[in-house]
Amino acid sequence: MMALLSQRSFVFTLATILIPLCFALNADTYSQRIMTLSGIYAIAAVGYHLVFGRLGALSLAQGCFFGLGAYSASLMGVHFGLSFFVCLLFAIGFTALIAALIAIPVLRLGSHYFALATLGIAQLTLLVAINWTKVTGGANGTYGVPQPDLFGKTLSSSTEILLLVWFILALAVGLTFWITRKPFNYQLTLLRDLPEIAASSGIDIGRWRLKLFLLSAVFGATAGALQAYTIGVVSPATLEFQIMVSILAMTVIGGKNHPTGAIIGAILLTHLPEWFRFLETNYLIAYGAALLITIIIIPNGIVGIFNNFIINRVHHNLKSLLEDGKKIISYPTGLSLKIKNVSKRYGGITALKNFSMTLDSGQIVGLVGSNGSGKSTLINIITGLQRHDTGTIKLDDQFIEDAASYKRSEKGIARTFQTSLHSYDLNVFEAVLACSRNNLGIKEREQKTHRILQESALISRAGVMTNQLSAAEARKLNLCMALVTEPKILLLDEPAAGLSSAEQNFLSNQVRLLAQSGLSILIVDHSMDFLLPLADRLICLNEGSIVAQGLPEEVLTNSKALESYFGMPKS
Repeated sequence: MMALLSQRSFVFTLATILIPLCFALNADTYSQRIMTLSGIYAIAAVGYHLVFGRLGALSLAQGCFFGLGAYSASLMGVHFGLSFFVCLLFAIGFTALIAALIAIPVLRLGSHYFALATLGIAQLTLLVAINWTKVTGGANGTYGVPQPDLFGKTLSSSTEILLLVWFILALAVGLTFWITRKPFNYQLTLLRDLPEIAASSGIDIGRWRLKLFLLSAVFGATAGALQAYTIGVVSPATLEFQIMVSILAMTVIGGKNHPTGAIIGAILLTHLPEWFRFLETNYLIAYGAALLITIIIIPNGIVGIFNNFIINRVHHNLKSLLEDGKKIISYPTGLSLKIKNVSKRYGGITALKNFSMTLDSGQIVGLVGSNGSGKSTLINIITGLQRHDTGTIKLDDQFIEDAASYKRSEKGIARTFQTSLHSYDLNVFEAVLACSRNNLGIKEREQKTHRILQESALISRAGVMTNQLSAAEARKLNLCMALVTEPKILLLDEPAAGLSSAEQNFLSNQVRLLAQSGLSILIVDHSMDFLLPLADRLICLNEGSIVAQGLPEEVLTNSKALESYFGMPKS
């Protein structure tokens, strides 16, 4: 476990589990009952943290998975008399299957559409539970759920059930940390904050979304099954929206960016009603006010207060990494990119029209044109972030137009972006490390990351958060994140924008060296002082069509290029 967690995070997580548990073991039966419910909801909230905190996706189906787990486990126990462990496994398997069927259409949606779709599924499940009376018992629910048993022994005491629940909670937290271990935790942060960069860096966004969505459902089902066996009855209330709201509130108030926050939030929210019980009919007002104040005062959750303690960022031995990684960077040669008759329309607007070009190994091609001429659209199409309407894209002898963005990255296509990098949870070293190849060991990935930062004169800023970089530093970082993927084709989108003359000269020398090493480079930039001395060939676009191409001096004297891009009338 210590290898999976930083020492500080391990100590904090262990304390969050053991301290409340120790107090509960010495408490009365009622208090143990409340703490058992806290553990149950903590399991569901830890699962929700994976989707909401790690992916940044507002799923409203966690309450649905909680209810499905409760119903499926209890029905198997009541009607077939199976052991608790078998019923728990059935609940997990059944709920995971339902979640997988849901994920196929729903995970393709974004933002509020995803939230509304998951809410609709949850409400549909509630209606089925209420109206399918022969199976679920309808509004009356299912009674007579047996007490949990393990190894032939019935767990009848509140202490035994408490230990069972919190043991499963510890397993859930351990599994969460293993799934999100370094460097995958950095990849998930990049996926959440900068999804386009993540996709073009070889990170399979769909795979991560599916994996964490299913794991979240498994945790929700586990929590629901435990509640059914703890209370002894399951009713449609386990599927109602208030369960989802409670899990969401626990995750947010505890701190959505760390699984420990789910535990803290669950303990707090299950005990608040008890603490305010003396207010009688007004306790709900005090309960809501306490939650609102907590959210306003601590927007990052209670765990956010301890961020400096929990997050123990690694201070790498940069000298050692440099010596070990001196010969670790290499760029394969001999690849060419061939684009033929590619077209793209957005409604009635033609972004690209029958665009064709060839980019050979070691060649630098400049792409110029006025704003809206289709330059960025072309780069998005090459990298797979957008799909073209017609035409072919060929990398050497392999057609790649149907390949996903991360697959194109694996084949050797990398790019930079016009937009700045804004992640409040990644520093420079972590951002580059997140983009490194998954087939490498962690040490080799760190060596490669350091070497690229060294070559880009960005190593002194390795520990700086990405949102604190200047515009020029952000451009350098973006290039480093592309280079660490070991590209064969490099697409640079406005790399010199906002750079001083000295910074442009540094970048220019770096690009030349990359081309000499064998990279094929396509550059989109408006700075002629930067682009013209670099480019072996120039292509001028206007309204999605090529109006001129050839040597830079030839394009500069072409009347159509002068008119469309440089604003000079025909002679």
